[in-house]
Amino acid sequence: MTADPDHARDTRGQDTLDRLNAQLARMRATQSHWADLPDAPLESLTDLARLPVLRKSDLLDLQAKGAPFGGLNGNPVSGLRRLFVSPGPIFDPEGRGRDWWGSAAALTAAGVQGGDVILNTFSYHLTPAAFIFEAGAEALGCPVIPAGPGNTADQMTAIAQYRPRVYVGVPDFLKIILDKADETGVDRSCLQVGMVTGAALPDSLRAELSGRGMAVSQCYGTADLGIVAFEDGGPGMVLNDGVIVEIVRPGTGDPVPDGEVGEIVVTRLEADYPLLRFATGDMSAIIAGGTGARRIKGWMGRADQAAKVKGMFVRPEQIAAIGRAVPGCQRLRLEISRAGEQDQMHLLAEHSDSTLAATLADKLAEITRLKGSVEVVAPGTLPNDGRVIADLR
Repeated sequence: MTADPDHARDTRGQDTLDRLNAQLARMRATQSHWADLPDAPLESLTDLARLPVLRKSDLLDLQAKGAPFGGLNGNPVSGLRRLFVSPGPIFDPEGRGRDWWGSAAALTAAGVQGGDVILNTFSYHLTPAAFIFEAGAEALGCPVIPAGPGNTADQMTAIAQYRPRVYVGVPDFLKIILDKADETGVDRSCLQVGMVTGAALPDSLRAELSGRGMAVSQCYGTADLGIVAFEDGGPGMVLNDGVIVEIVRPGTGDPVPDGEVGEIVVTRLEADYPLLRFATGDMSAIIAGGTGARRIKGWMGRADQAAKVKGMFVRPEQIAAIGRAVPGCQRLRLEISRAGEQDQMHLLAEHSDSTLAATLADKLAEITRLKGSVEVVAPGTLPNDGRVIADLR
């Protein structure tokens, strides 16, 4: 009997919803920050959009008021494995348990096999990136060279002696290592698989690395969430198990349709450090029309688009507020430029009613306290790139 793929997807979705509701109940009971969450279970994953978004700036405030984790840790600090200090500073925990960060699936999809020696070039100093992949390597039974970044002479010594098959780190440093090996005559033919993240991987660099014998894959993650998505040979990146990803309009918590670019918001289903609707500040889009596991297009820039105009900050949430104040608005984009040695604002608004320019101009001045020109354009005219504020100066 052939399984119905739609039924299979519904079953997986129901399992995720059950896990989410169990986590929400535990968060309400054990963490004061989440005490005001609704008592009733969510009826579907789309109901997540009714709950508040948690931003990195919120973590800063919460952790400053209540060390070390602002009360967001689901288990006592004494039960955690590692305690990190990331730039900000943001304080991140690592819990105990197999593959706590979820990197094993990404490594496996990249072609890593049990027993492979891994050259891990992420920093081992206070930040979690190196340990994110250490945990996955341990789960797969792979020995790790804790190389860290830089020190190319020592990297060459480690490659010559241990013959690692796998590189883990940022893509640019992989090129530096290959260049250094070729320059110094070190046999680096052992290196065949690359797992990269933390920086862009242009097609030109991927092609160069491939031509030099490296099959390179990317993953996407953060120090707060672990691995969110990874390449597996299909389009874009497949979402990892244990995370729920929404794409929202920048500056809001409002989900956008599949295919539209917006900010990545992640709910992590994890007991030690459960994060609910955590806004990453990164942009992507859900790949529309796919079957099976949900996918994103990969990293598509930053959603943090605040700009200073005439000494005042203009933020994406203000542009979103203009759209909400004028029914029927679709995408909006504020362009900031210079003319006559002065800042100028020009708001482009998708709307079917071309007579609303004056109304939108009034709302722009009211909400931002700055005057600017407005142009109403036809729906679907503005680029689908997630840009809400375009600073052209």
